[in-house]
Amino acid sequence: MPKASELKRGMVVEIDAMPFSVKQIDVRSPSSRGANTLYKVRFSNLKTGQKLDESYKGEDFIKEADCVRVPVQFSYIDGESYVFMNSEDYSQYSLHQDELAEQLGYIIEGQEGLTALIMDDAILGIELPVSVALQVIETAPGIKGASASSRTKTAKLSTGLEIQVPEYLEAGETVKVNTGTGKFISRA
Repeated sequence: MPKASELKRGMVVEIDAMPFSVKQIDVRSPSSRGANTLYKVRFSNLKTGQKLDESYKGEDFIKEADCVRVPVQFSYIDGESYVFMNSEDYSQYSLHQDELAEQLGYIIEGQEGLTALIMDDAILGIELPVSVALQVIETAPGIKGASASSRTKTAKLSTGLEIQVPEYLEAGETVKVNTGTGKFISRA
């Protein structure tokens, strides 16, 4: 059982017999000598998608969920379900598009490097890699002489995701996007 001070983003813990994923941790240091450091943690319920905010002292114990991480590859879309294939034993898992709402803009067909969270032989969710490479399909024309530190423009990517990119990029180029923030990193 990890302490609150040992929690990391992405860990899966059990609260009231439900699996929760750690989304955000805010550490509050006390101003007085005898006070404990507080950890404000935002969780996301892996079954319902609801958010939960909790505060813990650094020495509080939290029960870790019995969850298995399995490498998967995105295979195909079946109606409103997204089907993922286990890279080790080729078994398939499907998730409804509502369960992947915030992640859909980063998933492309045949994509590897994804991790499935499995509990009791059922898929709870997908963990994305830190960054993904996506193709720019629509943006304003590039401007000659625009530097990397200048203004940005909106670009529509192959998954339908819209992000801000530097002015020098053109349609057809591939860019790296941070999956945590949704921001442009670099050309791929």
